[in-house]
Amino acid sequence: MSSSSAAPKFRVAICGAGIGGLALAIAIEKFAQHDVQINVYESRDDITTAGAGISIALRATEIMRELGMYEEIFGVSTKFPSSDLVPSGPLVRKSDISEGGFKWFQRITKQEGLLMTRQDLVDILKQHLPASCTVHFNKHLTTYNKQPAGSIALHFADDSAATTDVLIGADGIRSSVRKTFFETIDRGLVNSSKIAHYANAYWTGSLIYRAMFPVEKLSKMDPNNVVSKGSVLFCGKGKVNCRNHWFYLPPNEVIIIPQHITSYLVSQGTLINVVAYVSDKQKAGTPFEGHWVSDVSREEFEEAFQNFEPAVKNLLKCCENPTRWALHVVNELPLSTCDRVALIGDACHAMTSHLGAGAGQAIEDAFVLGRLLAHPLTRLDNIHVALKIYQDVRLSVAQFIARESEDLGYMYEFNTPGYYDGTDRGNEGEEGSEGDGGAIAGWLKAERKLQESVTLYNAPLFSLL
Repeated sequence: MSSSSAAPKFRVAICGAGIGGLALAIAIEKFAQHDVQINVYESRDDITTAGAGISIALRATEIMRELGMYEEIFGVSTKFPSSDLVPSGPLVRKSDISEGGFKWFQRITKQEGLLMTRQDLVDILKQHLPASCTVHFNKHLTTYNKQPAGSIALHFADDSAATTDVLIGADGIRSSVRKTFFETIDRGLVNSSKIAHYANAYWTGSLIYRAMFPVEKLSKMDPNNVVSKGSVLFCGKGKVNCRNHWFYLPPNEVIIIPQHITSYLVSQGTLINVVAYVSDKQKAGTPFEGHWVSDVSREEFEEAFQNFEPAVKNLLKCCENPTRWALHVVNELPLSTCDRVALIGDACHAMTSHLGAGAGQAIEDAFVLGRLLAHPLTRLDNIHVALKIYQDVRLSVAQFIARESEDLGYMYEFNTPGYYDGTDRGNEGEEGSEGDGGAIAGWLKAERKLQESVTLYNAPLFSLL
């Protein structure tokens, strides 16, 4: 392990100061102890975030313990109930009945997760960002290219440039790193006809309305509303017409589309986070016209769910300044690293939000990759080995979670074949999110692979014959 005055073994540039990028910088510094030079390039003029509430599952909280942040995150969170007598998953209701819905089922989970605002999490990550890490603001990456000596030249929208030895794309769903990665990759590695498929985000055909407001507001209006008791999903299908559909419909035409609303408490139970989905699968894969995120009126929000039960209508009446998001994802990528470049988080596997797993998966990526980069066995001449191990350990897991999240959304909107035929599914397993032993087990697997690979990489040729 090097002293703080020793030259770093290599330079890492992290493009994006979101949850994944910040967690990666923290993990590298914690375990490398100044052995790696870290530069973070952020397109905005501050470290901030969009969105509202998020959930952090047990796997990610394990990592937060390892990084020394768990107590702070626990302190700002709303906790899932964890009792043998109290179900610890969200209540799911059939709600597209204007006179009143009914309980459909309750999801039971063995995990003790945390619910919080996205900004609270980002603020804690900011506080733990190491002083040795340099953050460059107003640096929107446009492209990068490999230099003859092996370093990577970074080019920004303000016409400035920088160089690095390793580039990590943590720049979100519209990732410039991912775009350049696939547009310049060796055509022998990727089917050239699918470059745009991998480089560009994919619209799911869904729009999400988001809002957050104090619990007291709903309590005064509707003291017995089920939302005030914990996490609730209101599921169903809605009628839309030319007045409340975001695409053109002929006058007097009405179509039925899937809808559901997720609500849960954040900020230690003082705020209600509302996330409402309106889906038109016929539009999936088509370009979304307009801004991906827009401010909308509460009237538009309410009208979209006009045939839902009274509990929903009262919930939506409390929503002030709602926003509407076009839900995009990243298509499954065949690889997440090549040479000295790697992708993490939403830049690599942006997924639907039905499992609330996107932030957690970014944190897992950051932890495994950060520890690999910080490891004493990782050097500049074998960095590609460490990055390949990161891909082998993390990519398939994150993509599995993304598929599970998509399937769960279909179920909530009554679109999954076989789930509405009366079959008893009470003994079916959970989503499979802990099937590989947890996040720390993922890192231990990566370390074993690194030890084996570096031993093989350094072995004299004659010893392998």
